[in-house]
Amino acid sequence: MELLIKNATAVTMDDANPVLHNAYIGVDQGKICWLSQQPPEEAASRTIDGAGKLAMPGLINAHTHLPMTLLRGYADDYALQEWLNDHIFPAEAKLDARCVRAGAALAVAECLRFGVSSVTDMYFQLPVIAETCFQAGIKANLCNAGMSFDPEHYDFEQAGETLETREALKTWHMADNGRIRVDAGVHAEYTSFPALWRAEAEFAREHGLNMHLHLSETRKEHEECLARWGKTPTQVLAEQGLLDVRTTAAHGVWISEQDMELLAQKGAAVAHNPVSNLKLASGIAPVAKMLEKGVKVALGTDGMASNNNHDLFEEIKLCAILQKGISGDPQALPAWQALCCATRGGAYAQGREQECGALRLGMDADLILLDASVPSMQPAHNPISSLCYSASGRDVKLTMVRGKILYENGEFYTIDLEKTLYEIQNYALPRILER
Repeated sequence: MELLIKNATAVTMDDANPVLHNAYIGVDQGKICWLSQQPPEEAASRTIDGAGKLAMPGLINAHTHLPMTLLRGYADDYALQEWLNDHIFPAEAKLDARCVRAGAALAVAECLRFGVSSVTDMYFQLPVIAETCFQAGIKANLCNAGMSFDPEHYDFEQAGETLETREALKTWHMADNGRIRVDAGVHAEYTSFPALWRAEAEFAREHGLNMHLHLSETRKEHEECLARWGKTPTQVLAEQGLLDVRTTAAHGVWISEQDMELLAQKGAAVAHNPVSNLKLASGIAPVAKMLEKGVKVALGTDGMASNNNHDLFEEIKLCAILQKGISGDPQALPAWQALCCATRGGAYAQGREQECGALRLGMDADLILLDASVPSMQPAHNPISSLCYSASGRDVKLTMVRGKILYENGEFYTIDLEKTLYEIQNYALPRILER
């Protein structure tokens, strides 16, 4: 046995055995090989004392734009359309591969620091992001989503996102036994058109890829789609085949009950981004109703220009309390369900539900340890409640992916943070800020 964590309180996210006090968690060859309140007979090469700590599966950030860490705080307090068109798109046009590499590396470091073991990302310079995630050791589902405002001259095969996706498929798809995966993607209904949707849908089916898209993020987007097509974005995109593969639909703030039924029927997952949705005044997604209708729900942070951090524990707490607030029902979305969204829900969205999202024998050793002895976590009457309502990403002390410790007690083992910050300060930011 390579590693043994002893004396921890394990919140397994397994319905059959949700909490194990004084647990022993054994790791060997990247898998969980022991999970019990009894110690194993086999000795471990390294033992970590988990007394005073909470163990749980690594969190899964099911929707983000990693290199947008470069734009953290760049354009705050705007509505989505003004924010995108007047500030974000012009700044992103200045980013080259070197900028994207630095921004992605900083983002992955932040994710690992906050207990995120897997990310679902949408951004350009896809091969660069794939290489960055590969080197950092994190799990990642990555896409460069189709986007075009020129249907008359659009050529799917020559589009930049298609060329990048094909390059990434050759080099990075299923790298390290599937740790890195390439997805297909469509930015959104309002930034594209039917020929693009059909081409992306066919591309995903042809290559067996997941789909990642933005869906009904704002009232304006939703209502303009109804005016344009007489149908909701969910209905329009489903008709073009975009929900016929495993799909992560980010936001879903304004979806109707009929949309929810369609998403559930198609087996799609909605990536709920409560902090970003509130910051951009987009609204509050009806997550409790989605879950009631059978929709799979995951959690995401969105990009750092609209959040402004990758602390998924903030999203977990908001996921639970927002539903209570809008429904007037304190039981509308319990702590366990919110934690499930950030673990099992994310694993489903990524197509990884057989490998991660819970602590079970034989599953990948994607796990985190949090310090439950800090004042803000004491007393800990209920570890499930503590993780949902009290915990912060800053309480994370260890993040492990497939049995490899990537972050521990302030130290990053796979990312040169000093070099990354130097690149951002001396290369990326001057490009963004140049006039």
